[in-house]
Amino acid sequence: MSPKLHKELFFHSLYKKTRSNHTMATLKVLMFPFLAYGHISPYLNVAKKLADRGFLIYFCSTPINLKSTIEKIPEKYADSIHLIELHLPELPQLPPHYHTTNGLPPNLNQVLQKALKMSKPNFSKILQNLKPDLVIYDILQRWAKHVANEQNIPAVKLLTSGAAVFSYFFNVLKKPGVEFPFPGIYLRKIEQVRLSEMMSKSDKEKELEDDDDDDDLLVDGNMQIMLMSTSRTIEAKYIDFCTALTNWKVVPVGPPVQDLITNDVDDMELIDWLGTKDENSTVFVSFGSEYFLSKEDMEEVAFALELSNVNFIWVARFPKGEERNLEDALPKGFLERIGERGRVLDKFAPQPRILNHPSTGGFISHCGWNSAMESIDFGVPIIAMPMHLDQPMNARLIVELGVAVEIVRDDDGKIHRGEIAETLKGVITGKTGEKLRAKVRDISKNLKTIRDEEMDAAAEELIQLCRNGN
Repeated sequence: MSPKLHKELFFHSLYKKTRSNHTMATLKVLMFPFLAYGHISPYLNVAKKLADRGFLIYFCSTPINLKSTIEKIPEKYADSIHLIELHLPELPQLPPHYHTTNGLPPNLNQVLQKALKMSKPNFSKILQNLKPDLVIYDILQRWAKHVANEQNIPAVKLLTSGAAVFSYFFNVLKKPGVEFPFPGIYLRKIEQVRLSEMMSKSDKEKELEDDDDDDDLLVDGNMQIMLMSTSRTIEAKYIDFCTALTNWKVVPVGPPVQDLITNDVDDMELIDWLGTKDENSTVFVSFGSEYFLSKEDMEEVAFALELSNVNFIWVARFPKGEERNLEDALPKGFLERIGERGRVLDKFAPQPRILNHPSTGGFISHCGWNSAMESIDFGVPIIAMPMHLDQPMNARLIVELGVAVEIVRDDDGKIHRGEIAETLKGVITGKTGEKLRAKVRDISKNLKTIRDEEMDAAAEELIQLCRNGN
């Protein structure tokens, strides 16, 4: 019997036991990510993995988010992943095209959170109509758990961050004054100041809210399970510490990796251009879907790329409403001087295809969790340039793993072209790159070896949870 057939029969037998009458019934799971691309993408990744194991998935988000999500679902999932529209209440300052964090003006973040929470009745109706066996929800909308529980539907969190950063923040918030036991994960002084300012602002905003949610961040008694977009290959000690610290059983579902799909003509032309470059000779530069370089940082990165003399693809995007012509935004004459050595884009690029390409030898990244894990999965060393939130801790983790070098900002938070250029040359053409490449490829190989095993174990946990809840 083939391993694949054996697995299918194993899950088939478990599904049969999820109903008291023992008749065959597919488990129905409603997945409810936060309204940000960095959350939707890993949720969709897990949705596909569960669908591969026979689950029926209802993927719930706002129409504007589902419009872009549908393009990322291969035809083979047409019968197993269904998109479910959640309509937010109409607020004058929040038209439907702002029912997403992508392109949302920063001053409307709180309004979006408020509108999402106001959609509880609509979410409740969706659950009443679909009657899922399980809800997988985002920790940023914990109210979803309570709506599900009111209908006797079990609910499980799926965290889109890693165990190191989650346990670090949990320790700071819930055990103030208790030192984090892993010295490799820390914040520099300027990062501590920014975190303190952000937490202070968040506390003030919470005071203005009527927050009737129970805080399920600290639960005594029975151990709950918590799914997490990570792997023991990368974070074993942090997963174990997180379980001990939170009293939740952390169940890894593997890192979020997108499919290698692109039909865009411009994308294909870019991949063809990349194919003209030597193996490991090109660096990919991107700072995620919702983070943007300051004018000063953009200038330093541009001059660093010019000084380094390496090939590059740079995604240089701007916040919505602040779009600029690339020639005006970049140093005068930059595009002419770099010629065919580099490509600068002011739109999204096919990141998985670029990282998976043999010509790509490094990735300058803001170290969002999805991007960092994707780079490791494809075996590409990272030049870490963290900016905000969890990114500094993610950067420290991947440096500790031996797959990255970090561009360290000075005491004023500035980056410097000379340091970036030297680091770039070291990673693309030097001994540093050889060492990082060997390490990241080794970890990538181990990730692929354990991937199915970890997801099978997660699927079994969910099946058992549904069985106990019925």
